[in-house]
Amino acid sequence: QPISAMPRSLTASISTAALAHNLAVVRQRAPGAKVWAVVKAEGYGHGLEVAMAGLADADGLALVEWSGARRLRAAGWTRPILMLEGVFGPEDFDEARALNLTVAVHSVQHVDWLARAKSAATAPWLDVLVKLDTGMGRLGFRLDEGPGQAQRLSGLAAVRSVGWMTHFANADVQGGASEALASFDAAVGTRAGARTLANSAAIFDWPQAHADWVRPGIVLYGATPFADRSAAELGLVPAMALSGSIIAVRELAAGRGYGYGSTFMATEATRIGIVDCGYADGYPRHAPTGTPIAVDGIRTRTIGRVSMDMLAVDLTPVPGAGIGSSVELWGSQVPVDEVAVAAGTIGYELVCAVAPRVRRQVVASLLPGTSRPAGAGEPRGGQARS
Repeated sequence: QPISAMPRSLTASISTAALAHNLAVVRQRAPGAKVWAVVKAEGYGHGLEVAMAGLADADGLALVEWSGARRLRAAGWTRPILMLEGVFGPEDFDEARALNLTVAVHSVQHVDWLARAKSAATAPWLDVLVKLDTGMGRLGFRLDEGPGQAQRLSGLAAVRSVGWMTHFANADVQGGASEALASFDAAVGTRAGARTLANSAAIFDWPQAHADWVRPGIVLYGATPFADRSAAELGLVPAMALSGSIIAVRELAAGRGYGYGSTFMATEATRIGIVDCGYADGYPRHAPTGTPIAVDGIRTRTIGRVSMDMLAVDLTPVPGAGIGSSVELWGSQVPVDEVAVAAGTIGYELVCAVAPRVRRQVVASLLPGTSRPAGAGEPRGGQARS
């Protein structure tokens, strides 16, 4: 029998305890609201079922993928599930009934489809959220047409309840949600129905937008929605650590270049390590020389261009490092948001982009090197319940 080859060391470690902790922080910030925990894009790259386990205390889960909704129900989630982008065809309403889903409605076409939907149910069965466009410009009814469509929906035999939602475009900047919130309130007024407005940024900065349900996304995974405040400052802890190892050590003489395009030129003799991670694994190719990284627990920098399967690190601050030394691409030592800033992007993109070929490892405890910030609170725990 052939001996199995050793896999690459590159691993994405996912902490369910961190997910639970971050959800508890959200509850502290919005104590009067229920929580739609957003798990779209495979739980922001952390794994859908893993996210479900870590966010077991959420009041509901929200996503855009209908296949994901089926997986959540199959995995035992019995509480509400919200389809954030609504239906993509009239047949999706049959799926919504079968899976007992809450559906966002953001176009007249949706209302028309639902009006023609055939249902064997003898009682109303569908909960809908009427989405209003308050400035994002992507999805949603105009403010002057939303109430009329909500009235239409409330008269349909299939509809059990009609609620309201919007998505803020600028809640992460000072004063950025004030106009959107005012326009939403003016349009909805005192009409009946549960409201969900606050995204991750609004949960922290706009308590007046907490309403009945909040919809945290990136903060559940331990990254920040703000350009000027770190995740640690918000009381969050990372739920993912991407780690690999040094697979080769090279000595660059002064004047010698490294990598494609020789974009890094050594000004003095430089010892570098080659890491088993590249852009095919989800690490950003455009991350420049100087992007933070940690080797054997010591922060250093990347050098040169990121290749498909490898990248290089400066071993000057880590003279004892060699083949097999541990490398953290991001995690508790190097926040993903710092890597994102260096690469000119956001932490959302990096965690969502971790490639399928990267080995996943789920841990029940917090990631090594991570501690709960003082006063951040403890998760309430618990399992999915009906």
